[in-house]
Amino acid sequence: MLTEQEISRHWRKLFKDTKVTDEVITKAESLLDELRPESPLRHRLDMELGELRKLSAARN
Repeated sequence: MLTEQEISRHWRKLFKDTKVTDEVITKAESLLDELRPESPLRHRLDMELGELRKLSAARN
């Protein structure tokens, strides 16, 4: 199990200079699954992922 700090670091690396693809979204969802359901970080990253999905869909 990863710590919140490690997940945050992986999250930044995952989206840095990367096009949002289905593979990237799947990896991001896996990171979210590592966090407790009540975690504020999980909520924030889940909201961020939703926005990234919308932006990706709008580009395509």
